[in-house]
Amino acid sequence: MVKLEGFLILVSLALVLYSFIDCARREDYEIKKLPKWAWLLIIFFTGTFGAIAFLVIGRVPRDGGGGKKPKKRILPPDDDPDFLRSI
Repeated sequence: MVKLEGFLILVSLALVLYSFIDCARREDYEIKKLPKWAWLLIIFFTGTFGAIAFLVIGRVPRDGGGGKKPKKRILPPDDDPDFLRSI
């Protein structure tokens, strides 16, 4: 019985750590419902409940999803590989 409890605690800690790092590394437009700092506080103070809430309702899937897309970065000519190939 002790092994099962230890395993559940380990899984819970791994879930919280994963959610916290995932939230911290995402851009602002990839997070829904609340600002990034609020999600980080929720995950930190509520543990597993906050981690599950963030994974279910707080993030936009990385494969597209909704949210605002960032503007395409404009490269100067000397850094643009297409321009350099055309010379």
